[in-house]
Amino acid sequence: MTTTNDAIAAIERRIGIPKSRGVTVSRRLTEHGLLPAGAPGKAPELDRADFVTLLIGLASDAPLSRVADAVATYRELTPAGTPIDVLPASLQFSAGNFLDVLTDAPENSSHMQIEFVSTWPGVTIHYADGTVRRFVKPGSDASRWQHSGYLKSTTINGSAYRDCVRDLFGASK
Repeated sequence: MTTTNDAIAAIERRIGIPKSRGVTVSRRLTEHGLLPAGAPGKAPELDRADFVTLLIGLASDAPLSRVADAVATYRELTPAGTPIDVLPASLQFSAGNFLDVLTDAPENSSHMQIEFVSTWPGVTIHYADGTVRRFVKPGSDASRWQHSGYLKSTTINGSAYRDCVRDLFGASK
Protein backbone atom coordinates (compact mmCIF):
# COMPACT_ATOMS: atom_id res chain seq x y z
CA MET A 1 0.00 0.00 0.00
CA THR A 2 0.99 3.59 -0.50
CA THR A 3 1.74 5.64 2.59
CA THR A 4 1.37 9.38 2.95
CA ASN A 5 5.16 9.73 3.04
CA ASP A 6 5.46 7.68 -0.18
CA ALA A 7 2.94 9.99 -1.89
CA ILE A 8 4.69 13.14 -0.66
CA ALA A 9 8.06 11.85 -1.87
CA ALA A 10 6.67 10.87 -5.29
CA ILE A 11 4.94 14.25 -5.69
CA GLU A 12 8.19 16.04 -4.85
CA ARG A 13 10.24 13.85 -7.20
CA ARG A 14 7.85 13.79 -10.17
CA ILE A 15 5.84 17.01 -9.87
CA GLY A 16 8.22 19.25 -7.95
CA ILE A 17 6.10 20.33 -4.99
CA PRO A 18 8.43 20.49 -1.96
CA LYS A 19 8.24 17.75 0.67
CA SER A 20 8.01 20.36 3.44
CA ARG A 21 4.74 21.69 1.96
CA GLY A 22 3.50 18.12 1.46
CA VAL A 23 4.04 17.25 5.10
CA THR A 24 2.20 20.30 6.44
CA VAL A 25 -0.69 20.04 3.97
CA SER A 26 -1.12 16.30 4.58
CA ARG A 27 -1.15 16.89 8.33
CA ARG A 28 -3.86 19.55 7.95
CA LEU A 29 -5.94 17.32 5.66
CA THR A 30 -5.62 14.45 8.13
CA GLU A 31 -6.74 16.71 10.99
CA HIS A 32 -9.87 17.56 8.98
CA GLY A 33 -10.59 13.90 8.18
CA LEU A 34 -9.87 14.22 4.45
CA LEU A 35 -6.89 11.86 4.59
CA PRO A 36 -6.66 8.70 6.70
CA ALA A 37 -4.77 8.78 9.97
CA GLY A 38 -2.41 5.97 10.80
CA ALA A 39 -2.46 3.89 13.93
CA PRO A 40 0.24 3.61 16.58
CA GLY A 41 3.26 2.16 14.78
CA LYS A 42 1.40 2.07 11.46
CA ALA A 43 1.74 4.70 8.74
CA PRO A 44 -1.43 6.04 7.10
CA GLU A 45 -2.24 4.23 3.85
CA LEU A 46 -3.61 6.18 0.89
CA ASP A 47 -5.81 4.94 -1.91
CA ARG A 48 -6.06 6.64 -5.29
CA ALA A 49 -8.76 9.11 -4.19
CA ASP A 50 -6.64 10.04 -1.15
CA PHE A 51 -3.70 10.71 -3.47
CA VAL A 52 -5.89 13.05 -5.55
CA THR A 53 -7.06 14.80 -2.37
CA LEU A 54 -3.45 15.38 -1.32
CA LEU A 55 -2.47 16.58 -4.80
CA ILE A 56 -5.42 19.01 -4.94
CA GLY A 57 -4.46 20.34 -1.49
CA LEU A 58 -0.93 20.96 -2.70
CA ALA A 59 -1.70 22.29 -6.17
CA SER A 60 -4.48 24.62 -5.00
CA ASP A 61 -1.82 26.66 -3.18
CA ALA A 62 -4.39 27.50 -0.50
CA PRO A 63 -3.18 28.79 2.87
CA LEU A 64 -2.98 26.03 5.48
CA SER A 65 -5.92 27.51 7.37
CA ARG A 66 -8.12 27.00 4.27
CA VAL A 67 -6.62 23.98 2.56
CA ALA A 68 -9.35 21.56 3.69
CA ASP A 69 -12.08 23.88 2.40
CA ALA A 70 -10.13 24.36 -0.84
CA VAL A 71 -9.94 20.60 -1.42
CA ALA A 72 -13.70 20.25 -0.91
CA THR A 73 -14.34 23.16 -3.28
CA TYR A 74 -12.00 21.93 -6.02
CA ARG A 75 -13.42 18.41 -5.85
CA GLU A 76 -16.92 19.77 -6.51
CA LEU A 77 -16.08 21.98 -9.50
CA THR A 78 -18.21 21.10 -12.52
CA PRO A 79 -17.60 21.08 -16.29
CA ALA A 80 -18.04 24.66 -17.54
CA GLY A 81 -19.83 25.56 -14.30
CA THR A 82 -22.94 23.63 -15.27
CA PRO A 83 -24.84 22.23 -12.28
CA ILE A 84 -24.35 18.44 -12.18
CA ASP A 85 -28.06 17.65 -12.04
CA VAL A 86 -28.78 19.32 -15.42
CA LEU A 87 -25.98 17.52 -17.27
CA PRO A 88 -26.62 14.32 -19.26
CA ALA A 89 -25.80 11.21 -17.23
CA SER A 90 -22.58 10.61 -19.19
CA LEU A 91 -21.28 14.05 -18.16
CA GLN A 92 -22.29 14.04 -14.51
CA PHE A 93 -18.85 14.23 -12.96
CA SER A 94 -16.88 16.81 -11.04
CA ALA A 95 -13.21 17.77 -11.22
CA GLY A 96 -12.56 15.41 -8.32
CA ASN A 97 -14.27 12.53 -10.13
CA PHE A 98 -12.29 13.30 -13.30
CA LEU A 99 -8.95 13.22 -11.44
CA ASP A 100 -9.94 10.09 -9.48
CA VAL A 101 -10.72 8.24 -12.72
CA LEU A 102 -7.49 9.51 -14.26
CA THR A 103 -5.54 7.64 -11.56
CA ASP A 104 -7.17 4.39 -12.75
CA ALA A 105 -5.79 4.91 -16.28
CA PRO A 106 -2.76 7.17 -15.81
CA GLU A 107 -1.58 6.65 -19.38
CA ASN A 108 -4.53 8.83 -20.47
CA SER A 109 -2.89 11.82 -18.78
CA SER A 110 0.26 11.68 -20.92
CA HIS A 111 -1.00 14.16 -23.51
CA MET A 112 -2.47 16.78 -21.22
CA GLN A 113 -1.62 19.39 -18.65
CA ILE A 114 -3.65 19.83 -15.47
CA GLU A 115 -3.88 23.43 -14.28
CA PHE A 116 -5.12 24.32 -10.80
CA VAL A 117 -6.10 27.99 -10.69
CA SER A 118 -5.52 29.40 -7.21
CA THR A 119 -6.71 32.96 -7.84
CA TRP A 120 -10.25 31.50 -7.93
CA PRO A 121 -11.25 27.85 -7.75
CA GLY A 122 -10.76 26.29 -11.14
CA VAL A 123 -9.24 23.24 -12.80
CA THR A 124 -8.38 23.39 -16.48
CA ILE A 125 -7.36 20.39 -18.53
CA HIS A 126 -5.27 21.29 -21.58
CA TYR A 127 -5.10 18.51 -24.17
CA ALA A 128 -2.28 18.21 -26.72
CA ASP A 129 -4.72 18.77 -29.61
CA GLY A 130 -5.64 22.20 -28.23
CA THR A 131 -8.90 21.15 -26.58
CA VAL A 132 -9.49 22.72 -23.18
CA ARG A 133 -11.89 21.46 -20.50
CA ARG A 134 -12.63 23.84 -17.62
CA PHE A 135 -14.08 22.95 -14.25
CA VAL A 136 -15.41 25.89 -12.23
CA LYS A 137 -17.97 26.50 -9.49
CA PRO A 138 -21.52 25.61 -10.54
CA GLY A 139 -23.21 28.69 -11.95
CA SER A 140 -19.94 30.34 -13.00
CA ASP A 141 -19.16 31.16 -16.61
CA ALA A 142 -16.05 29.15 -17.48
CA SER A 143 -15.32 31.35 -20.49
CA ARG A 144 -14.97 34.50 -18.37
CA TRP A 145 -12.28 35.76 -16.01
CA GLN A 146 -13.53 34.92 -12.52
CA HIS A 147 -11.63 37.57 -10.60
CA SER A 148 -10.22 41.02 -11.11
CA GLY A 149 -6.45 41.02 -11.21
CA TYR A 150 -3.95 38.42 -12.29
CA LEU A 151 -4.23 34.66 -12.72
CA LYS A 152 -2.11 32.45 -10.48
CA SER A 153 -2.03 28.73 -11.10
CA THR A 154 -0.08 25.51 -10.70
CA THR A 155 0.25 23.42 -13.85
CA ILE A 156 1.10 19.75 -13.67
CA ASN A 157 2.48 18.04 -16.74
CA GLY A 158 0.38 14.99 -17.60
CA SER A 159 3.44 12.78 -17.98
CA ALA A 160 4.61 13.76 -14.49
CA TYR A 161 1.12 12.97 -13.14
CA ARG A 162 1.19 9.59 -14.92
CA ASP A 163 4.64 8.74 -13.59
CA CYS A 164 3.68 9.75 -10.05
CA VAL A 165 0.58 7.52 -10.13
CA ARG A 166 2.59 4.63 -11.59
CA ASP A 167 5.27 5.04 -8.91
CA LEU A 168 2.62 4.80 -6.19
CA PHE A 169 0.01 2.37 -7.56
CA GLY A 170 1.56 0.53 -10.51
CA ALA A 171 0.69 0.82 -14.21
CA SER A 172 -3.09 0.47 -13.90
CA LYS A 173 -5.82 -0.62 -11.55
